[in-house]
Amino acid sequence: MSGPALSAAVWSERRESVARHFDARAATWERLTFGGPVGWIRRSVQEGRTRMRVTLLDGLPQDLSGCSVLDAGCGAGLMAMDLAERGARVVAVDVSSALLRIGAEQWDARGRPGRLEFRHGDLLDLGEERFDIVVAMDSLIHYPAAAMLDAVRRLADHTTAEIRFTFAPRTPFLGVMHSVGKLFPRPSRAPGVHPQAARGVRDRLRHALPDWDVDTVGEVRSGFYVSAAARMVRAGGARAVSSRPEAHA
Repeated sequence: MSGPALSAAVWSERRESVARHFDARAATWERLTFGGPVGWIRRSVQEGRTRMRVTLLDGLPQDLSGCSVLDAGCGAGLMAMDLAERGARVVAVDVSSALLRIGAEQWDARGRPGRLEFRHGDLLDLGEERFDIVVAMDSLIHYPAAAMLDAVRRLADHTTAEIRFTFAPRTPFLGVMHSVGKLFPRPSRAPGVHPQAARGVRDRLRHALPDWDVDTVGEVRSGFYVSAAARMVRAGGARAVSSRPEAHA
C-alpha cells in the first residue's frame, strides 16, 4: 500500500485515536476552551490557543453575512461561534461527540443570533457541500505529512475562496516532546503531533495545489503550546473574503 491509500488508512486510524482521546477528556478541554481553572502548564496551552484563534481570524471581515464557513475539527466550537456571530453560516464538524455537546450547550447559553450547525463526523466527509472559507485549528496536527496534505487537498475541493489551518512547526522542543511521548504506554498517550518544517508545508501544498497561493501567516509559542498558521487563497477564482475592503476597516 502506498500513496493516497496509505494516507487514507493512516487518517482513519488516527481519527479514531483522536476521537477517543477528546471524548475521554472533554471536561478538561471545556476548561481550556472557555477559560475555566487549569494548572500552569495547561494555562500556557489555553493562552496559546487563544492567541492562535485570534491569528486565524485576523483579517477576516467583522461582517461575514452571506459567507459560508466550515470549521473543520471544531472541538468545542469557540471559533465557530465567533464566526457565526459575525454573520457567517457555519458548519462545525468534529469527531468528538462529547466536545460537540459542550459546544452546543455553550452556544445555546450565549443566546445570540447566528447560523451554526454542530455536526459529528469526519471533517472530510462533506459530500457535495462547498464553503467560502475553511478553518482548521489544531485539527490536522495529529496526522503525518502525507495524510495532512491529502486532507488539505480534499478540503480545497470544497472551498471557493480561502483556507486557514494550523500545523505543528518543526522545532527542537517539539522534536523532544514527540520522542518522549513514544516512551509512554500506548493507552496513556495523547494523540501525538507531527512537526513539519514551514517551508516543506508551503512547498508541498504549492506543488499539489498550483491554483492556490499558500503562505504561513503566524506562529504562536506559549509554554507547552507551539503552533503555526498557514493561509491558502484560491488564485484566479473567487476573490478572497479577507481582501474585501471592510476586512481592513
